[in-house]
Amino acid sequence: MAKSVKLSHSDELRESSRQQVFDAIREAGQIARIDIAQVTRISPATVTAITADLIAAGLIEEVSPDISRGAKRGRPRVALKIRGDAHTIAGMKLSHHAITTLITDFEGAELVCHEIPLPGGQLDPDALCEKIVTALDESCAQGGLERQQISGLAIGMAGVMDADRNFVYWSSSLNVRNIDFGSYLARYLSIPVFIDNDANLVAKAELLFGEGDKRSNFVVVTVEHGVGMGIVIDNQIYRGARGCGAEFGHTKVQLEGALCQCGQRGCLEAYVGDYALLREANVTSGVERHKDLASLYAAREAGDIMAQSTLDRAGRMFAMGLANVVNIFDPQMILLAGAQLAFGYLSSDKVVHEMRRSVLQVDGPLPEVRVHGWGNKMWAKGAAAHAIEEISALRIREVSGHAV
Repeated sequence: MAKSVKLSHSDELRESSRQQVFDAIREAGQIARIDIAQVTRISPATVTAITADLIAAGLIEEVSPDISRGAKRGRPRVALKIRGDAHTIAGMKLSHHAITTLITDFEGAELVCHEIPLPGGQLDPDALCEKIVTALDESCAQGGLERQQISGLAIGMAGVMDADRNFVYWSSSLNVRNIDFGSYLARYLSIPVFIDNDANLVAKAELLFGEGDKRSNFVVVTVEHGVGMGIVIDNQIYRGARGCGAEFGHTKVQLEGALCQCGQRGCLEAYVGDYALLREANVTSGVERHKDLASLYAAREAGDIMAQSTLDRAGRMFAMGLANVVNIFDPQMILLAGAQLAFGYLSSDKVVHEMRRSVLQVDGPLPEVRVHGWGNKMWAKGAAAHAIEEISALRIREVSGHAV
C-alpha cells in the first residue's frame, strides 16, 4: 500500500492544515476551536471549516464544555476531541521470544493486551506472517472483536528498515535480507500494515506517553537480544535517508572484533547483546553453563570471575557507546529500555561515570540517564501510536479528496 502520492502545492497546503488541526486536538485531548487557531496559527474561519469536515468524517467530535475548569463569564466554549470509537487500532512488538499485541481505540485507550510465545531464532517470512496473524486473531478474540474491525496494524521489530516502504533490509526476526515485508503481510492481512524499527516506536511511546513529553530532543537506547536506538530531534523521530539512521548497536567499537548477528565484526551489539554475552561466557568456560542472562548474572553475584569479567566488559563497551551518542547528538536525556536493564549492570553508577568521563567536557550539564520499566507493553503502545498516526493521515487525505 502506497503511503503518499504526488499532490499539487495547494493540495499539500490544504492537507497539511487539516493534519495540523487534527494533531492539535489529539495533543490537547480536548480543545476549543479558538485555541486550535492560536496553537496552529491557522485562521479561526479556516479552523471552523476544517473541524466541520473532520466531524462529518467521524474523526473528531464535540464535547460539552467543562465549567469546572474555571471558564470565564459568558457562554462556555464547546471543545473538540478525537472520536475514540472512530477506529480500532493494533500495535505489535516482536521480541526474540514473544509477540506482544496491544489493541486500542482511536484515542489510544487500551482495549486488549495479549502476548504469545515466538520461537527463538530467525524465521522465514511466511512463518513470521503466520505468527503475526495468530497474535492478532487471538488478541481480537480476547476483546470480542473481528479482525476486520481493526483499521490498521503497526509492527515494531528489531533491524534495519525503511518505514516509508515497509521494506526490511535486515532483521534478527527474519532469515532473509532485503525483503518487502509489507507485501508479504498483505497476502495474510487485508488491513493497512505499517512496519518500523522497534526502538523508534519505544521513542515514540516515550514522546507521547512517557518522559519524552517534556523534552524535544532525547535518545532511547534499547538493550535486549540486540541493541537499538531511537532518536527524537525537535519532537520528531529521526530515521535517516534510508531508514538506517539510528543503528547504535552496529556502530563499531573494535576493529576486526567479535562477530555480530548482522554478519559484520566489532559492532557494539556483539559485546552487549544477550546472545553475545552468553556466547562469550560459554565459550570461555568451554561448556554451556548459562542458557540465559539470569544465570549469568546470578553467577556474577555469586563471585564467578568469568561472569564478572564478561559483564564488566559489556559495561565498558556500553559506556563508550553512550559517550559517543552524547558527543554526536548532545541530547537532553538518554532513556535506557529493554529486558537487560532489569539486571542493572548496564545502568550502574560505574557505567554512567565512565560515560561522563569520556564525553567532551564543556561548561554545561550533561544529559540525564534514566531507565524506564514499562516492559513489552510500552513497545506495543508505541506501535499502536504509530498506527494511529498513519491511519489518521490516510483518513485526513481521504477527507481532502486525495484517497490513496
